[in-house]
Amino acid sequence: MHGKVCIVTGASSGLGLAIATGLARMGATLVLACRDMARGAAAQARIQAATGSQLIELMRLDLAEQQSVRDFAAAYTEKFKRLNVLVHNAAVFASHRSVTPDGIETMFATNHLGPFLLTHLLLDVLRNGALARVITITGPADTRLDLADLQSERMFHAIDAFAASRLCSQICSFELARRLDGRGVTFNLANPGLVRSNLMREAPGLVRWLWRVAAASPERAARTAIYLASSREVAGVTGKLFKGRRQVAPAHATRDPELRRKVWELSMELAQVVG
Repeated sequence: MHGKVCIVTGASSGLGLAIATGLARMGATLVLACRDMARGAAAQARIQAATGSQLIELMRLDLAEQQSVRDFAAAYTEKFKRLNVLVHNAAVFASHRSVTPDGIETMFATNHLGPFLLTHLLLDVLRNGALARVITITGPADTRLDLADLQSERMFHAIDAFAASRLCSQICSFELARRLDGRGVTFNLANPGLVRSNLMREAPGLVRWLWRVAAASPERAARTAIYLASSREVAGVTGKLFKGRRQVAPAHATRDPELRRKVWELSMELAQVVG
């Protein structure tokens, strides 16, 4: 990864920190995209101490706010002319419905719409990255999308809303892979399994207990994303879901062309993406 420039979102702790540390050990130039700059600075120091790398930048990014996403993309493209790897890791789980300053339900904004917008804003520098790789961290998303209530305004159930945000993210990742196939950027999904982190701290007690019992360490869970970011074995592979180093079948809904079209169009509209 020497000479490669990588962005990792949500890199201040847990899985994001482990992915960033692994890439730094391989010689990558890292941009830690973090909402909390104090925690981001602590993560930066921790990675430097663990790897000896000084090629680590810290930039503020709050995926829940579209203006923050646009500001981050503008600052990045002003400083860097290319991007080799973009890892969408940041995610939130909320037990109660809230909305962002843009009026978007918080989980939908953070887990799907923010990364969707960021990818579009960085497409030019990604194309300069010589077969760049976009990797989205995901998980099971077995839910039925209600396209008339994607943001859970009529009925909010935390687990379903979280799964819906993940499913929309998966659908648009596969759609990006299809639309940009052969144009110098690949798009893949990584399912790391359950990971020890604070992500589900607002989940019901039984869910938290099961999570703790079955969860792997962040370092172990990071292996899939690091593999997808660095391995020559997957150079040129796009539009796939990986668990470990194996391709696995995605949710059936992601293969529905009409659903993909509708989710894509709604995402474009809500993220105010032109083109």
